[in-house]
Amino acid sequence: MTAPLLVYGAALRAAAAGSPAPFDLVPVPTGHVRSLDATAWSVLRPGDRELLDRCRGATLDVGCGPGRFAAELARRGKDALGVDISPEAVRQARRRGAAAVRGCVFGPLPREGGWRAVLLADGNIGIGGDPVRLLRRCADLVHRRGVVLVEVEPPGARSWQAEVVLRQGGRTSAAFPWAAVGAHDVADLARRSALRVRRLWTEADRWFADLSPH
Repeated sequence: MTAPLLVYGAALRAAAAGSPAPFDLVPVPTGHVRSLDATAWSVLRPGDRELLDRCRGATLDVGCGPGRFAAELARRGKDALGVDISPEAVRQARRRGAAAVRGCVFGPLPREGGWRAVLLADGNIGIGGDPVRLLRRCADLVHRRGVVLVEVEPPGARSWQAEVVLRQGGRTSAAFPWAAVGAHDVADLARRSALRVRRLWTEADRWFADLSPH
């Protein structure tokens, strides 16, 4: 089996080269395929701008990928830092002009408890396979008057936690834990994570939640 970061990194390199960069995320054992394309993370997408407008202070972009959010915030003169476990993602984010570090959200990070916004976009609520644990960690990272901004699945979409693999071409990665959260489950997850929902909104067929500490 191939390490997940190798499959992910290969997709990011293809996207950076201007090539199509499709890959699949497949829960095990159900095999329900979720098709992704790394090119979508390289440039601002419909729905991104309102999300970025809500980043009104120092912002931590968790799972920053190639850095489109952190780079855009830097372009706006904002204080932002991307964090990702993928060395390829961090390299690309820095090339875009973003401040970025390689690291895990569950490990030590700069300015814990001082971030005015923490971003979990592009499905990154799935990191670690346990949304409550992840949101509790974000509650520790964010300032008591800050916000955790989360992209979620549409209302009615099933929330799930599972082992998944990445597939690209003829390669399949080793399994790792992941999750998805439907909009209808956000309030309960926030309550269990010492957060509360301030607003749920949709734009460009995407759904987002604005969470704040109690």
